[in-house]
Amino acid sequence: MLSFFEIFFRIPGFAKRILLQVLTLLYTKRTAFYFFLLIPFYVGAQQTDSLKKSTFHTVTSIRGQVIDDANGQPLPGINIRFTGSKYGTNSDLDGKFELSAPGSFTHVTFSYIGFQLVTRTIKPGQPNVLQIRLHGSQTQLKEVTVISGKKQRYRNKGNPAVELIQQVIDHKKQNRMESADYLQYDQYERINLSFIDMPANLMNSRYFKMYKFMLDTVKNNGQTQVLLPAYFSEKQYQNYYRKNPAKSIRILKAQKEANILKFIDTAGLDIYLNRLYGNNIDIYDNNVFIINNQLLSPIADHSPNYYKFFITDTIQSGKEKLIELSFTPRTKGDLLFEGKLLVSMTGNYAVRSCELNVNKQININFMRNLKVTLDFEQHPNGRYFLSKSDVKADLGILKNKGFGLMGERTVFLSNYLTDTPLPATFYEGRELQIAGDANKPDTSYWLHQRPDTLSAHQAKVYPRITQLEKMPQFKRATWIAATLTGGYAKWGPVLLGPIGTLYSRDSQEGSRFQVGGRTTPELNKSIYFEGFGAYGTRDRTYKYNLATFLSFNKTPFYRYPNDYIKASYLYDVDVPGQNLSTINQQAALSSFQTGKTRYWLYSRVVKIEYVKDFENHFSFDLAFRNWNQRPAAALVFQYNDAANTVVHDLTTTELNLAFRYAPHEQILQGTVYRRTIYSKYPILNLQINQGFKGLFNGSYNFTSFNASIFKRFYLSQLGHTDITVLGNYLAGKVPFPLLNISPANQSLAYDEDGYNQMTYLEFVSDHYAGINLTHSFNGFLLNKVPLIKHLKWREFLSAKVLFGGLRNENNPLYSANLYRFPTGTSDSNGTYALGNTPYVEAGVGIGNIFKFLRIDGIRRFNYLDHPGASPYGIKFGFSPHF
Repeated sequence: MLSFFEIFFRIPGFAKRILLQVLTLLYTKRTAFYFFLLIPFYVGAQQTDSLKKSTFHTVTSIRGQVIDDANGQPLPGINIRFTGSKYGTNSDLDGKFELSAPGSFTHVTFSYIGFQLVTRTIKPGQPNVLQIRLHGSQTQLKEVTVISGKKQRYRNKGNPAVELIQQVIDHKKQNRMESADYLQYDQYERINLSFIDMPANLMNSRYFKMYKFMLDTVKNNGQTQVLLPAYFSEKQYQNYYRKNPAKSIRILKAQKEANILKFIDTAGLDIYLNRLYGNNIDIYDNNVFIINNQLLSPIADHSPNYYKFFITDTIQSGKEKLIELSFTPRTKGDLLFEGKLLVSMTGNYAVRSCELNVNKQININFMRNLKVTLDFEQHPNGRYFLSKSDVKADLGILKNKGFGLMGERTVFLSNYLTDTPLPATFYEGRELQIAGDANKPDTSYWLHQRPDTLSAHQAKVYPRITQLEKMPQFKRATWIAATLTGGYAKWGPVLLGPIGTLYSRDSQEGSRFQVGGRTTPELNKSIYFEGFGAYGTRDRTYKYNLATFLSFNKTPFYRYPNDYIKASYLYDVDVPGQNLSTINQQAALSSFQTGKTRYWLYSRVVKIEYVKDFENHFSFDLAFRNWNQRPAAALVFQYNDAANTVVHDLTTTELNLAFRYAPHEQILQGTVYRRTIYSKYPILNLQINQGFKGLFNGSYNFTSFNASIFKRFYLSQLGHTDITVLGNYLAGKVPFPLLNISPANQSLAYDEDGYNQMTYLEFVSDHYAGINLTHSFNGFLLNKVPLIKHLKWREFLSAKVLFGGLRNENNPLYSANLYRFPTGTSDSNGTYALGNTPYVEAGVGIGNIFKFLRIDGIRRFNYLDHPGASPYGIKFGFSPHF
């Protein structure tokens, strides 16, 4: 799935140009881009906001304001909770608060880092109005004045703050939740997204008059800010954890969602948003994943090497003594937090609460502000368990002003139960389970189940978006935006597209025109159809694909999990060695190539396959394939006999079996792609192909084994390294079209999986082993270079090594009845057996140029005597990232 700011760059070039031209005619150039981003939200009709509250027998409520006793200023973000309960809230930017919950509560607690904890007595079952003045901590460190002619140098050695943080690090294992053998707890989470700082000329234009009922206002840093709600969701989970053998189970008990981002046709939007706004933030982990980046935790094992720590306060709360530690990055541009920790001095050195922020120099795109607040409560076993997590992040195309996205993810954790195992059969269940009645649209249900009270702005989101979704204007706008961002145009029960393949150009076909589509569950939930038709102006040949799917789990074949049988018939053109796919994205047919592409195939494929995904992300694909290949352009199938006999085409009949295992995988599903959210867990693939001679005109018997393992290694501030190890062995005597053809890349686009300085069909083998390595420093080095560090560029290193060989029985120079290898000429590059010397290429890349451009310089180290081989090359990547 693409982030909000990546969508515009992913629209096909011709569609983007047409869109911008139309918008320019509709309105000024200055507002065209904003109009596109907001097109689904321009809706009309005023609606009265009303939330009906169901009455319980006893409801206790409080409201009021919290101010600083020292200066009388309002205090935002103060933690407010009915003492001993799961119900709580935070004060707003003006220090005001409201909290209502079913039950007879007699006390309410106010707390925040740096202030004394305050507990007030209230009247149970009645409204209460409170004015709270918070005092600074009872015990302050004495002011120290250092007189010196030189700035005092920060040191770790002899620093009491570093000694204290080392104690926190040493006690991490015993303090974290996972130290319990068994753990149960309830979880409530809420995500709220709103657009902010929309152009005034757009909001005041005649196009927006009827849409203003969607707008709301909040105060931020003393200024009034206009909001347009975009997404709001609430969920309730029950969580179960077993330490040995490790198993986590989440049961979704209830959920509700309001969403005007439906033009992003992506399943699992909540997965992406949770990843963006910190899914399961654990301060005790070495790295905290947030805004699609890993930031080093201030209590990571080696954090004193990257952070500066200072003791800034001591607090006495009852019998508990707390120390406030402030921290800041040693290098401002690195992916590090700055903020405060409150550490318990009861002997376990546990984190009582923390506030994590980032400075404006951090190398994360589109992020204006980030604030993470974590609160922990002590339980009878002595450990401090996380009770609340709150993440606020403002994102925008421009760093400091203009149109943006404001989001908040709030999580409450309660009802912890430790070391109480359930029956062993319970832990054999799926990791994620959804209750049959999980969808809870009823407002009164959430009013009494959520552990806090919604703000005035949040309470208005549900009814307003409900009204919005009923409006014809919104439906039409959503259709247009979904077509441009998702690549398919919905027409009744059919999706037409993908629009990115409507036109392409290559040396074999000339101009290629293609139309296609597929059906949706609206036509039938079990049977699906997909296909396309294409025509090339130069080869004057029609291409087509027809596919039928029978889904056993009533899930579309383009959604997870798959469980279907597919029958397909494909006739299309392709480059040897490139993977054929039902949805032909024309990656190999790009008009922008380095060198000449003169080897082409016309492939006719009849295929029947069964695909099955399991809940643990193990999957298999069993397929029967009959494949006919006919060479074209400079490619010729020719026997190595005395007559140089030319072969018109080659047919193989195969049985393919593929396995894939991606433990703990999270995926984002779009209309075209399924994208894995990379984590620390490996991804394993194994494929076995068996050819049958004489079956449906199959020409050869052979057996092929392919395997690969992908693993991402996180190296904290040094970035991360992606490593893929791959191998193959082919048993049997076959001509070169059936050998392993090394995946080359002659396009100008950088390919992480292909060999970027290799020419098409250059190397063949019947056994190989390789390793692909890419390291991303995330700006760790360039952040320290004067002048350059302000550009926020990011460094990449890559290396690819391919070992292999070709047995004499498959080499036409030594064995008869094989096809001759294509010979290198002025028009073609030739084909060669991968020899004892491994193919090696390496690269250095600079990314995040203008926030979306990556440029890689590639060096090829050997086999430079081959026709068309070049030792150096430049590749480009266009993909904005956080």
